[in-house]
Amino acid sequence: MNLEEYFKKIGFHGPFDKPDLVTLTMIHKQHVMSIPFENLSIHCGEKITMDLELIFNKLVKSKRGGWCCENNLLFSWVLKELGYNPIILGSRVFNTIKNEFNPTDTHLINKIYIDGTAYIADVSYGVSGQIWYPLELVSGRDQTQPPGVFRLIEEGDIWILEKTGRKPLVLDENFSNSSLLNKSQTKRLYCFTLVPKGVDHFLKTTHCLQTDPNSMFTNKSICSLQTATGFRVLVGCTLSEFTFNYQEGVDIVDMKDIPEDKVEDVLKEKFNVVLVNKLVPLNNKAAYTF
Repeated sequence: MNLEEYFKKIGFHGPFDKPDLVTLTMIHKQHVMSIPFENLSIHCGEKITMDLELIFNKLVKSKRGGWCCENNLLFSWVLKELGYNPIILGSRVFNTIKNEFNPTDTHLINKIYIDGTAYIADVSYGVSGQIWYPLELVSGRDQTQPPGVFRLIEEGDIWILEKTGRKPLVLDENFSNSSLLNKSQTKRLYCFTLVPKGVDHFLKTTHCLQTDPNSMFTNKSICSLQTATGFRVLVGCTLSEFTFNYQEGVDIVDMKDIPEDKVEDVLKEKFNVVLVNKLVPLNNKAAYTF
C-alpha cells in the first residue's frame, strides 16, 4: 500500500506536502470522480470485508469501486498518510420509504480538523447526494457545490445532512415515474453523532447489509460515479446519466434500459469497472433513489 499508486488511480498530480484544506479538497474531488460507489461484489458472489489491504487491492490496484465502508476507510488511511488526523464517524441513512433514519449506523464518514475547524469528508455516498468537496461542520449554513446546496443541521447531539437540488427533467417520458427518481428538491441524506467509531463498529453491519434478503444492497446492484458535468449510475440494467444545472434550476436526466448481456461492457466503458466473476444485475423494490 502506497500513496503513489492511489494518486495514480485518482489522477492526482498536485502537491501534497501540507495537510491543508486545499489539498484535502482536491483529493476529495479526484476520488469521487475516479473510484465508483458500487456494491457489485454482492451480486458477483464475492465477500466485502473491512480489511484495509484487501480494500486497497480492490479499489486501487484493480478496476473496481466499493461501497462507503470500503471507500471511506481507504480515504481515512490516505488522510493519515498525508498527515491529517481523521476521525471515523458512523451515520444513519435516511429511508425514503419509511420516511425516517435507519436505526443503525450503516454509513462510514470521516471528520477532520484543519487549523481548528472541523470538516466532514465523505467520498462514497454516491449519486445525487455525493459531496464533491469536504463540508465545514457548521450548523445551518448553505454550502453550495455542483450537485446542489448541502446543509448540516445540529439538533442536540445529532447532526443531519440535507441537500437541496434542482428539478429533474427526464428526457424519456417512459422513465418519468421511475421509482428510482426522488423528485423532492430538498431531502435528508443521513444523520450522525460526533462519537468516534472504530472499524469494529461496522463489522456486523457490513455482514448484514450483504446477506440480509431485506437489505437494499442485496436487492439492487449499483454502480455510481461522479463526472465533470454530473454523475452516472447503473442500477440493475437501468443506466441513468445526470447533467447538473443544464438550465437554471434544472438537471437533465437521461435514463435507458440496456440488455443484460451488455451490462459488463457498460461498466467498463462508463465506470472503468472490470469484473472477474459473473454479475447478476438486480433492481428489486427497495429504498433507493437519486
